[in-house]
Amino acid sequence: MATIIDGPRVAPADGGAARSLAVLLHGYGSNGEDLIGLVPYWRDVLPGTAFVAPNAPEPCPGAPGGYQWWGLTSTGQRSRAEGAARAAPVLDAFIDAELARHGLTEAKLALVGFSQGTMMALHVGPRRRAALAGIVGYSGMLADEAAPADAATHPPILLVHGDVDPMIPVNAFHQAQASLTANGFAVETHVSRGLGHSIDLPGLQLGGRFLARVLAP
Repeated sequence: MATIIDGPRVAPADGGAARSLAVLLHGYGSNGEDLIGLVPYWRDVLPGTAFVAPNAPEPCPGAPGGYQWWGLTSTGQRSRAEGAARAAPVLDAFIDAELARHGLTEAKLALVGFSQGTMMALHVGPRRRAALAGIVGYSGMLADEAAPADAATHPPILLVHGDVDPMIPVNAFHQAQASLTANGFAVETHVSRGLGHSIDLPGLQLGGRFLARVLAP
């Protein structure tokens, strides 16, 4: 039986039917309840947007209530690429179901990721046959360095990173920016000074403005 994922949802702030959808992808050892906490920062600028934050498909060892998109038995590039590829069909099926639930197309869909969730967003989003409205990636990197060259579409991307991130060094952010740009993606970037593996208010504000622009009616 195929793995089915789910997580917390927040309906559009204006009380109407969703005119756009943002899927929030959490990091390693976290869960959808954590990332849905970003929504209050964005609801005012995205009144017609529905939000959903699915739990990743695998329970995370040593993190009660936490999940992983793939296990970190190795942090090497090959392991990351294989892990993202293994989780991709599960996320794609979830996205298909959520778009159908709201009667929307990819043109009104944004993926927002943090850390391992950013890796998933950058892996899955450009490989979908129809172009997404956009991707926001916080504190992440490319799971597969070859992925940009394999893209079926080229949605706009915003990457945000802290310059003292101990988990995913900022150099990975610069490598992702260079690879994506070289392969035809329009990439906006921001480095938060003094920030570790987290999201700060300037990053949230930039994300909100980016999402409001790409998901605009």
